[in-house]
Amino acid sequence: MSSVSIAEVQVEHHESGFGISHTAPRLSWRFGPTTAKDWSQASYEVVVTRNGKDEQYKVDSAESVLVPWPFKKLSSRESATVKVRAIGKDGTSTGWKEAKIELGLLEQEQWKGELISCPRRQVDEPKRPFRVWKEFKVDKTGRARLYATAHGLYEATLNGKRIGDQVLAPGWQSYNHYLAYQIYDVTDLLVPGTNVLGAYVGEGWYATRLGRPGERNLWGDRPAFLGQLEVDGNVVVKTDSSWVWADGPVITSEIYDGETVDTRLDDETWWKAKGSPVEVLGKPKGKLVARDAPPVRRLLEVKPKEVITTKSGKKVLDFGQNLVGWVRIDKDFPGKEGRITIRHAEVMEHGELGVRPLRTAKATDEIILGGKTKGWEPKFTFHGFRYAEVSGVDVDLDSFTAVVVYSDMRRTGTFHSSHSAINQLHSNVVWSMMGNFVSVPTDCPQRDERLGWTGDIQAFAPTANFLFDTAGFLGGWLNDVDVEQRLDHNNIPPEVVPKVTMNKRPVRPMAIWADVVALTPWDLYEAFGDEQLLSQQWESMCLWLDKGLPRRSTGLWDHSAVQYGDWLDPRAPPQLPAHGLTDTHLAADAYLVWTTGIVAKIAHVLGKEAEAKRWDKNYADVLREFRLEYVSANGRLVSDTQTAIALALRFGLIEGEKQREHSRERLEYLVRWDAFKISTGFAGTPNILHALADNGLLHLAYRMLQEKDDPSWLYPVGMGATTIWERWNSMLPDGSINPGQMTSFNHYALGAVASFLHAVVGGLSPLEPGYRTALVQPQPGGTITSAKVSYDSPYGPYAVDWTLDGEKLKVKVEVPPNGKAKVVLPGVEETIGSGTREYNVKWEGDKRWPPKLLPGPSSIQMPDEYVP
Repeated sequence: MSSVSIAEVQVEHHESGFGISHTAPRLSWRFGPTTAKDWSQASYEVVVTRNGKDEQYKVDSAESVLVPWPFKKLSSRESATVKVRAIGKDGTSTGWKEAKIELGLLEQEQWKGELISCPRRQVDEPKRPFRVWKEFKVDKTGRARLYATAHGLYEATLNGKRIGDQVLAPGWQSYNHYLAYQIYDVTDLLVPGTNVLGAYVGEGWYATRLGRPGERNLWGDRPAFLGQLEVDGNVVVKTDSSWVWADGPVITSEIYDGETVDTRLDDETWWKAKGSPVEVLGKPKGKLVARDAPPVRRLLEVKPKEVITTKSGKKVLDFGQNLVGWVRIDKDFPGKEGRITIRHAEVMEHGELGVRPLRTAKATDEIILGGKTKGWEPKFTFHGFRYAEVSGVDVDLDSFTAVVVYSDMRRTGTFHSSHSAINQLHSNVVWSMMGNFVSVPTDCPQRDERLGWTGDIQAFAPTANFLFDTAGFLGGWLNDVDVEQRLDHNNIPPEVVPKVTMNKRPVRPMAIWADVVALTPWDLYEAFGDEQLLSQQWESMCLWLDKGLPRRSTGLWDHSAVQYGDWLDPRAPPQLPAHGLTDTHLAADAYLVWTTGIVAKIAHVLGKEAEAKRWDKNYADVLREFRLEYVSANGRLVSDTQTAIALALRFGLIEGEKQREHSRERLEYLVRWDAFKISTGFAGTPNILHALADNGLLHLAYRMLQEKDDPSWLYPVGMGATTIWERWNSMLPDGSINPGQMTSFNHYALGAVASFLHAVVGGLSPLEPGYRTALVQPQPGGTITSAKVSYDSPYGPYAVDWTLDGEKLKVKVEVPPNGKAKVVLPGVEETIGSGTREYNVKWEGDKRWPPKLLPGPSSIQMPDEYVP
């Protein structure tokens, strides 16, 4: 379309603008696709309607992302409608686009309710979920809002009808510091006269067993509900001693072990029954906050593809996709006794359900028969699974559905190519991200872990930020990282956030993992262009480098500080994943230099010139010491590994072209000597293909990408994987599960390779923060003959679509209004504005393809086979 339009007005990084905490929210407007060439904004008009009155401003500015709020600040509970239109330099304008805004409760004293609970349960046992409710009357209805949260998880109802579409609310957080609350519009559920507000409360992350070997009640042993319902700003009911409670049909519901429900106890009119008085627990310890992170919702449904009968006679549903959520029952099963048992697992092993990777997590739901089963689904747990073993009833494909849940982030990035296995790899990355973005960014969604590991998201953030709009999600989580680091752990960012005790260990300073406090804010800034995300994390990153990180006199890492290093290097023993080929402290110091340089850049962006000068000097000092410690005069790394050299090249740790050339040659040798097999873990994997591509070794990058055998990215694809595995060989070629005790089949960290697919294969990456200007530079290679990539940026959709046609490279580029792209192709280097451009340039294939391995002295050679 040749006209220019605004697709959406966004308020801060919030999904809708309803229930925000910003009194002067910044506004952004994302443009729709257009064929209009070189359209750029000259000014914009913004109108706010509040209290029935309009206020309008015209601003001469090209800015369309996170522009300042031009009006009087908003107050608690206040609502407003904002509409925006943009005027181009050519005089044309868009139509008006509006967004509705409503603030939550900004002051803690505006919360009139208190936490309420049932009497204390057995402390060291699973806590049975309970219901609370209160009957109240209103003379007339009006604008009705429920403000609610819980210590644990809750599901709210009004007059027996479920409120909202969120699940697992209020999510997981650092409860000692923050407690997120939710706001619901219940105007249509409220009736004049008598009403009943209720909630079902489960222990959730707050009090369930977490970590290894597992500890309960990390934040408290009293699950509780907090809420107040207001009509036209007046509190008509709040949680207090006048409420009552009773048990419901759910007997237990734990994050790791699953849920047991007795359908005979289900009463659809429970909210009309009599209950016992609740106990009032007072106000929550954590500050009540309304966050920009989107809630967890049911977002997809998957029907089973097959009913498998195992060798032992068990019936197993195969949903065809490893996913996160639960199984819903779609029919009423008869019977007044007996039970349905649903056991979940990610894989089958030798014809039976493969549950060993779950360790102590039971991942089992049990439904006691005798009541209604149609529509049943768990309330306060979730599972990671592809397979569900069902016993107790006859099993068929029509009676069960897998419900997929994750935090409801807007999908932004896509990728597709001519290579079916690489397309499956990318799909696996997307599914792993969805499954591990359930309230916090976790390592895995299935076993007795499911924790917010900082190293995993640090490695994966550039990919995550491309695939989904993560700004609100990760921005909120980084707040928890910051507050736990500063207030709980002596300036050391915990390895997992929210902090969970692992094997009774104290918090340890850990390179690569703790570096998330600087590297992930920087990745968010590059993706979304928000300086405030840098500013809010500034103290955290400085405290880590200044006070939390133990150093030698040289400024490098203290060697007594144990490190994960290049975690899960495939050469490491299964039970010792830190014992890889690369010196753990070389990896730590490489990241120290890189992180210090990023902090210096952030200081410049934020205009902190004195701090920038200090960090520039600090960077130069640790870089010098790194070179003295680890780099020979000729450019050889003391750890002669793929990871060490890739980090050195990618992070600019090699001095001078002579040294860099030597390092490039050495990296080429190692890649060919290893027969193009991956030899990197958490530190090296996000960097290895980029390091090759950036240093004239693109053919090797593609050869590694297309490698068939273990360890490689396509080995799991060849084994039928539908998500990214924790280990390169989580499943062995004979169908046996890897013997290591850490063997997840849904672990996004190694999926960081997708950033290479987006930026190098597809050819799209940010040149300026927030994609104000994108870089379009597809670099075809291997046996891929076409690819297309798209990204719905803060400015609007960018897309690159290329095809090799003989000696021609045909490229189609789409740029949104108010955006730009630098196009770099053979014989072409230009910056373009909005619209669609097509290029047809001469293409010469890489004569080095396919590269060959370096044969060893033995007569037995390593396999040398790629997926064509």
